[in-house]
Amino acid sequence: MSDVKNRKKVLILLGSPRKNGNSAALAERIAAGAESAGAEVESLFILGMDIKPCRACWSCQNPDAPGCVIKDDMQAVFPKLAEADAWVIATPVHWFNMSAQTKLWMDRCFALPRYGKNPFRKKIGVAISYGDTDAVASGAVNAIRCFQDSFKYVGADIAGMVYGSALEAGDIRRNEELMAAAEALGRQLAL
Repeated sequence: MSDVKNRKKVLILLGSPRKNGNSAALAERIAAGAESAGAEVESLFILGMDIKPCRACWSCQNPDAPGCVIKDDMQAVFPKLAEADAWVIATPVHWFNMSAQTKLWMDRCFALPRYGKNPFRKKIGVAISYGDTDAVASGAVNAIRCFQDSFKYVGADIAGMVYGSALEAGDIRRNEELMAAAEALGRQLAL
């Protein structure tokens, strides 16, 4: 009974418009690694949710604010983010940075401190796919830097990143070394 009680919760945020795209394939392998190490894993497909952009109203920053004033699907996501022990953010590179879906979710995390004490103090895994031949030419380096800077600012621990090149949906699965690294990252997030 105590094993079930002590299971780590890993929340995966799929930021691609393709449910079966390359970043989703990386996230799937991370999930397999986390589950093999005993974690409970839940995945959220951002594009399939009603998530509106942040209005920059700053209402959520009022010490008495109960949370974000925007009534959309983020109201259900905020508690999941706060309760999870680890997050995985999976995104393709679109126009030299993370996808619009991922950035939309990330901007709304501005209100997250209203949903729990130290809600960013958790392990973070990042999975990025890009269509060019390397991380610099594709712009993946911009997404990597954005995640590094953002999570450093809020005190989150980036446990690891996996990223690689693939253009057609599912092509990344052929990169066995990268897929093995994704699975290892999942196991690390479950510890």
